[in-house]
Amino acid sequence: MCAGGGAVGAAARKSYRSPPDRMRCALGTMRRMSAPIVVTVVGNRPQYIKCAVVSRLLRERVHEVLVDTGQHYDHGLAGVFFEQLPIPRPDVSLGVGSGSHAEQTARSLVGIERVLVEQDVRLVLVYGDTNATLAGALAAAKLGVPVAHVEAGLRSYDRSMPEEVNRVLTDHIAELLFCPTEAAVGNLEREGIADGVSQVGDVMNDLALTSLTPAVEAATLTRLGLQRGRFAFATIHRPINADSPLRLAAIFGALASIDEPVLVALHPRTRVTLEKEGLDRGLGDNITLVEPVGYFESLALTGNARVVITDSGGVQKEAYVLGTPCITLRDRTEWVETVESGWNVLVDADARALAAALDAPPSAAARPPFYGDGHAGERIVAAVADFLSA
Repeated sequence: MCAGGGAVGAAARKSYRSPPDRMRCALGTMRRMSAPIVVTVVGNRPQYIKCAVVSRLLRERVHEVLVDTGQHYDHGLAGVFFEQLPIPRPDVSLGVGSGSHAEQTARSLVGIERVLVEQDVRLVLVYGDTNATLAGALAAAKLGVPVAHVEAGLRSYDRSMPEEVNRVLTDHIAELLFCPTEAAVGNLEREGIADGVSQVGDVMNDLALTSLTPAVEAATLTRLGLQRGRFAFATIHRPINADSPLRLAAIFGALASIDEPVLVALHPRTRVTLEKEGLDRGLGDNITLVEPVGYFESLALTGNARVVITDSGGVQKEAYVLGTPCITLRDRTEWVETVESGWNVLVDADARALAAALDAPPSAAARPPFYGDGHAGERIVAAVADFLSA
């Protein structure tokens, strides 16, 4: 595999190439440079996961330029995913880092625009609902470059969530809208968006279906001293929870009330509030705090827990795919199918509701394949290629 174009791999990391390898690399670079240029924008954990599915296939058809805004920059939230997953190294790293929503969006917007004006870009591909998503879509739209949105059509109908604003605006900018579910297609129809819409399935489902192996499960549980089905796994990172001492106190109080181990993969933002407010002292003896875990470890914990407690959209979905009951620390969710099917319950930060759900998690007999058959990435790349060849 060539080192150019952001590709990675064992061969790409070697300092020496045999003459045939160097020749193949040069020819490959020439072919890519003559192909249509697609700029892909990523910036956080879920987007790295989605990129791992799509970029590998996309690079067989186009010349992809991968831009990482750096919204997630902690190793546990960013670097580990580039180590574990087949994600190309970014061609451009903006290093936006933390800051207010306005700061993150503005810095990303300026950086992405610079990339777009430097070359003949045919399409900008964005994922999900982050500030990087909106910045990529806005930068492209201002320059007249078409936008493709992976994970289009999701709605929580809660405009107090920045993610909801980002996804709505991006959908109304995009020319290609790749929906993970029928519900997402219906949401767009109600907003008058029909052109360019296609239901392809969910790319995170693609990866989850093939990534959880018995060896990874056994190694993860052994390292953390856990037993299958006899622990709870929690992730808490959204500002509404992570920045609120009252909400965190209610959540951790409920977690401490159950008679089983609770493993909390602690987001840096949440840790700051816990330590600042002294909430990290006197946690229940059943609660263990660990640093953010890698993708494979997260899947192993999600798939083997008795119950998952989270405010993450991606973890809600992964819990459903892996057949683990989920309790969501929000009052609304964009993944409505998980609730309607009986596998997920919304408790917000209500300590009593959370304690009751922990005692008797949601359960259902069937898990309809809402998120596709594991081939969403292939459908997305085929549609992109057709669009560029038209």
